[in-house]
Amino acid sequence: MKFNPCVGECTETGTHCKGCGRSHEEIAETRKLIKGLVTFIQKMEYENPENFTRAVAKKVLSKLNDE
Repeated sequence: MKFNPCVGECTETGTHCKGCGRSHEEIAETRKLIKGLVTFIQKMEYENPENFTRAVAKKVLSKLNDE
């Protein structure tokens, strides 16, 4: 499955967003993950959240490539 980012044309009806084509379940799970990361960044009071998010992205891709 290919990831399609939000295009700003969100719909709430049916099982999938008509804007990006993702399922509403996938969108909800993604929102939870992002909310968790934001909460963690705020808790740690990072002054450079862009470095944290880049490091997390790099680590996730590394873990996926290890499989």
